[in-house]
Amino acid sequence: MGSALPLGDPAPGDGLLPEGAAERAAGHPFGVYLHVPFCRVRCGYCDFNTYTSTELRGAKQVDYAGQAQREVAFAADVLTASGVTERPVSTVFFGGGTPTLLPSHQLIGMLRSVEEAWGLAPGAEVTTEANPDSVDARYLAELAAAGFTRVSFGMQSAVPHVLQTLDRTHDPERVPQVVAWARDAGLQVSLDLIYGTPGETLADWSTSVEAALAMQPDHLSAYALIVEEGTKLARQIRTGVYPQPDDDLEADMYELVDARLAASGYEWYEVSNWSLTGPDTPTSEFRSRHNLAYWQGHDWWGIGPGAHSHVGGTRWWNVKHPAAYADRILAGVSPAAGRETPDGESRELERVLLLARIRSGLEIASLSEDARREVAALIADGLIDGRAALAGSIVLTLRGRLLADAVVRRLT
Repeated sequence: MGSALPLGDPAPGDGLLPEGAAERAAGHPFGVYLHVPFCRVRCGYCDFNTYTSTELRGAKQVDYAGQAQREVAFAADVLTASGVTERPVSTVFFGGGTPTLLPSHQLIGMLRSVEEAWGLAPGAEVTTEANPDSVDARYLAELAAAGFTRVSFGMQSAVPHVLQTLDRTHDPERVPQVVAWARDAGLQVSLDLIYGTPGETLADWSTSVEAALAMQPDHLSAYALIVEEGTKLARQIRTGVYPQPDDDLEADMYELVDARLAASGYEWYEVSNWSLTGPDTPTSEFRSRHNLAYWQGHDWWGIGPGAHSHVGGTRWWNVKHPAAYADRILAGVSPAAGRETPDGESRELERVLLLARIRSGLEIASLSEDARREVAALIADGLIDGRAALAGSIVLTLRGRLLADAVVRRLT
C-alpha cells in the first residue's frame, strides 16, 4: 500500500499556499496528476499507494471519480484564493494503480473537471496508464474521442517467467493487440519495461526489448527493478525464494536497451526514457511532456490519495488511504497530510539531480564555483559529454547515465 509519507509541516485545512508561493509560481507551466489508487492484484514488487478491493476498508471504488472531481474544484479555489495567476493546464496524467479499472466515462469526467477548472492549453498532452488486460478497442476509442492523446501500457516484460515473478497477470501476447487498438484510436503509445527481475537473464531481457520494438511504440521507458522494503518481493529475496538483483547484469541490460533503441531510431531524453525520432519527426514530439515537467521543476497539482503536488516552491502530499481521503474531501477540507517549502540548498540539490538526468542538460554557468571545477574531471572520467560541456551544458554520456547519482554528488 505504498511507502510512508514524508515528514513535513502541518498542512492547513483551507489548503492556502504560503506567502510568496504565488510570485514564485508566475511563469511556470502547470500540470495535473490524477492518481487512481486501485488494482485488481497487488504486484509483488510494487510500493505505490495502491489498493485491491479487500484493502479499501470502507472506501468505495465507484465513488472515487466524484471525489477526485471535488478535489479539482477545491484546488482551483485554493489557487485563486492564494493569488496564483490562472494558467491553462499543459499536461494531464492519470496514474495509479490502474486508472483504466474505472469505466471510461469516469476518467473522462475527471478530465472534464480539469478542463472546467483551468482550461486545457492548445495541444495539451493527456495521458493515462493502462494494464494490457484492462482495456479494449472501444474503451481506448472513447478516451481518444474525449481528448486523451497518449496511453502508457505497463508491458514490463515479454517473458512469461519474468512476468510471473513480478506477479503481472496479463498475457504478453495481448500487448500487440492493445497497441494496435490504441493506434487505431489515434493515441500515441508508450511501453513501460522493467529490467533486473530476479531470474531474468540478458537473453530474456533482449527478448522483451525486441518484442517492444516490433510494436514500434512512439515512446519507451525502461526502469531498473528496485526492491522496496515491505513488498512481497523483498520478503521473497530475504527468505531465499529469489536471488538479489545483480547490479552488473542490470548495467549490461541498460546498455543493451540503449543500443537497440538507438539503432531503431529512438533517442534518450532522460536516463530511463526514449522517444522515437526521424527525419520527419521533431525530436520532442513523442517525449512525455508531463514527466519532463517534473524533471524541469514545473508546477503541478496531484489529485487523489497519497498524491504529491508542487506549486510555487511549496510541496505537499495527500493522506494515503482512500477512506481518509474521502472523509476529508466530503468535509470540504484539504486532503493534504503535510507540506514543506525546501530551503535554497535543498532546492539547488534537487535542481541539479533532476536536470542532470535529461538530455537537454544542466547549464554549467548555473552551478556553484566548486561544482564548475569538477567539470574537467567529469569529462576525463567519461561521465559527461565534452562537446556539450564546451557549449555550456552538462550532458551525461552512456557511462554517466549508469552512474548518474555519482555525477550529481560531485556537482552538489
